[in-house]
Amino acid sequence: MRDRIVRAVTDRFAGDSGGHDADHTFRVVRNALRIWEVEGGNRDMVELAAMLHDVDDRKLFGGDPDECAFARSVMGDDFDEPFKDAVCSIIRNISFKGTDTKVPDSLEGRIVQDADRLDAIGAIGIARAFAYGGSKGRKMYDPLDKPKEGMGENEYFANTGTTVNHFYEKLLLLKDLMNTDEGRSMAQHRHDIMESFLKEFYDEWGL
Repeated sequence: MRDRIVRAVTDRFAGDSGGHDADHTFRVVRNALRIWEVEGGNRDMVELAAMLHDVDDRKLFGGDPDECAFARSVMGDDFDEPFKDAVCSIIRNISFKGTDTKVPDSLEGRIVQDADRLDAIGAIGIARAFAYGGSKGRKMYDPLDKPKEGMGENEYFANTGTTVNHFYEKLLLLKDLMNTDEGRSMAQHRHDIMESFLKEFYDEWGL
């Protein structure tokens, strides 16, 4: 069963060059299981929700993520309805949505949300941010284009600002939005890496 789900996820993200490839998913799974070892919860739910967390992402596939259609098709008849409902609830609430971001109700959801956020920061997070920005034709940086603060969900998803702005609009905020003690502990070093990167970036830009 696990091999089937891994294949489905790998196929779903085949060809992605914007930072949401299958490798991202598998890193989130590893982060989630590391947090789970400290925080507890239902291991199977943590692993499966981490594995499927992006398969219905609207910015990648369009459609209505609340329907959780692809994730449900992958889970099939291997899980009962309450378990599938719980996984889909995690998936629906995992994403950063500006001021409309939600904290998942369950411990498992909070673990997976932290795990996904961890892969958005640090060295890999920096690489993913520029890969995604490039895939959308966005500029790396424009000193005249200032970050937008306090965006709600619709404004956040419609935003087409520079990749450096994205650090201030999301990435640098994530450390303080972690839900678990282990997530916060893991986030600190990655946050420091981003701050060091931005300092070097501005120095090289000549600011």
